[in-house]
Amino acid sequence: MKFYQSWEGRSCNPERNAWFPATVPGNIQKDYAVANGFADVQFADNYKQFVPLENDHWEYRTTLKFDHVPGEKVFFVTHGINYRYDILLNGECLFSYEGMFRGNEVELTDKLTGKDVLTVHIHPHPKSTRGKAGTRDEANESCNPPVYYGWDWNPRLLISGIWDDTYIETRSDSYIANCELLSEVSDDLSVGTVRCSFDCALPCEILLLDEEGKEVYRGTDKQFTVNAPALWWCNGQGNPTLYTWIVRNAREERTGKIGFRRLRLLRNADARGPKSFPKGRYEAPITVELNNRRIFCKGSNWVNPELFWGEITKERYEELIRLAKECHMNIFRMWGGAGTPKESFYDICDREGILLWQEFVLACNEYTDVGNYMQTLENEATGMIKKFRHHPCLAFWCGGNELFNAWSGMDEQSAPLRLLNKLCYELDYKRPFLYTSPLYGMAHGGYVFYSEDQGGDVMQQFQNSRNTAYTEFGVPSLSDVETLKQIIPADELFPIKETEAWTAHHGFKAWGRSRWVCQDVYERYFGTPDSLEELVAGEQWMQCEGYRGAFEEMRRQWPHCSMGINWDYNEPWITAAGNELIAYPAKINPCYYYVQKAMRPTLFSARIPRFDWKEGETFEAELWLLNDAPEAASGKVHVTAKVGEETFDLLEWSAETDANSHKRGPTVRFVLPRAEGANKVILTLSAENGMESEYEYLYRAKSRKPVLRQLNV
Repeated sequence: MKFYQSWEGRSCNPERNAWFPATVPGNIQKDYAVANGFADVQFADNYKQFVPLENDHWEYRTTLKFDHVPGEKVFFVTHGINYRYDILLNGECLFSYEGMFRGNEVELTDKLTGKDVLTVHIHPHPKSTRGKAGTRDEANESCNPPVYYGWDWNPRLLISGIWDDTYIETRSDSYIANCELLSEVSDDLSVGTVRCSFDCALPCEILLLDEEGKEVYRGTDKQFTVNAPALWWCNGQGNPTLYTWIVRNAREERTGKIGFRRLRLLRNADARGPKSFPKGRYEAPITVELNNRRIFCKGSNWVNPELFWGEITKERYEELIRLAKECHMNIFRMWGGAGTPKESFYDICDREGILLWQEFVLACNEYTDVGNYMQTLENEATGMIKKFRHHPCLAFWCGGNELFNAWSGMDEQSAPLRLLNKLCYELDYKRPFLYTSPLYGMAHGGYVFYSEDQGGDVMQQFQNSRNTAYTEFGVPSLSDVETLKQIIPADELFPIKETEAWTAHHGFKAWGRSRWVCQDVYERYFGTPDSLEELVAGEQWMQCEGYRGAFEEMRRQWPHCSMGINWDYNEPWITAAGNELIAYPAKINPCYYYVQKAMRPTLFSARIPRFDWKEGETFEAELWLLNDAPEAASGKVHVTAKVGEETFDLLEWSAETDANSHKRGPTVRFVLPRAEGANKVILTLSAENGMESEYEYLYRAKSRKPVLRQLNV
């Protein structure tokens, strides 16, 4: 039986060591802030209130309260404590550990007195001296999430504490420990195999129930087969069928879910390789084959949805994952620098059919065999693999983010990556493993709407690229005016300047001096803004059409390109500007709706070569029928264009295409007329069955500044 305790906490710094109420799960610095009246961490640069606490030791304590009968054993059980900690009972240290993602349990039975105080002592976060102080370099010798040390969307905030489910548990000889069921399916998908493992002093029965609750298996065999299993599919490709398992004896039972699916990573169509002897490597395989069907993966990069990780709830996961499913996504890249979520996240992705590209906790640093890093990494990675490997949503493992880049300097011979590859093979060998993202053939970037160095605007950048996967790319924008008023002092809102508040919330110096505000990009198209509202409207317009144009172009490049994953989906606090589709805590940005349109399984699409057009130019758009669905598609599209008050009737096109396939059609062209007061050329693809599309691109009459209007989504 589980018994949850009441906790209090304190800093061990003599200057601030008064006890205060502590929330578990939670974060000790947040509890301290509440007790001491800290200002709202979301406003201006108030996160800096936490900087003086970085090197403190912290303690939780509780006077244990639980019931047990003779013969029962008593355990302290935690699913996650952050980051290096000791467990003490009545002042005696019973257990020490470094790492936050592996759960641990400590038996207390023989140490109990009946009046027992349990203490969790948390050490300061490690800070490597191998790099620049006060930066993410300080994370390069630990398995601490690098985002704690500051990133271009996360403030520097080194949080600690009991962040995941933690309790006292009493166990009798009927207790079922280490219970796990793993499933796989034959190459031809006709036979499923289930392997069960657990520890129990009593004999146990195993049951497997289908989605309707019908009994599929009952018995005591720890390995059995299921004929013609219903398959687990990702969103848009079929039903994510889950089976329920039960392991039970006369007094206790465990239950969970499994799914039958076969997943491989295959070499992309027309993968490039060396043309002459001696032969080298091809582009890294990154096409997902699910249940013997090659699919296009479309999704986003997931990061921690809260600054204080202990406050993350199942309900928040539910809301954010639901929005991803409604956006027609089928994959999240679990970005390594932000660690891993709680297990309820994986349960929801199983149910909703969202594949997960799961990275370990390495990002943008050179990790080496130094100190106790390798042992910590082995402990943490082993715990992660065993914890998550039964989930059908888990597509493949990855060493971490941007480890082969110049700023990290790692390669396949780096000891941490060799270790991770070894552990994944030994513990989960049928699930693919990638060393890092990106690998040869894949791309990260771009991250701005317009870049001369990268070939122009978003449409030009991606239409002139040919990569196997785009696993990070972004189009930034200012947040809406209402949001900005929540975080920026009123006298700093406009005109925008490089103040502490704007910089803290990643308007400036996030990545380059003017990122992510990007007012220089705005002014390229629209000139100097007259108001904050005008600046926001223009940037959100560019972001919306930019994201749509990028995602549709990636789909058009199928099957050579097999994946489009933007940076990023969500963020853990309110930002002044950024690339996210969902603003904190779960506020839909306008660009979400444009990505949703671009990700529809079947749609008519226009390949428009650039964003801005001028009077007298020949506007052109290449038509496509995009189809990621598992069924063939067909339809008719009527194409019109509007500039100001003038409408052009261009053509009709009928098309059909196979399942998971696209069809290229004709190109429409017309000369842009003079239209006083107009700022948009609107191309409309009228069709039935939800296949229509409408594009709004910039139009400029000669020597005229465009007039911005409210964005309409």
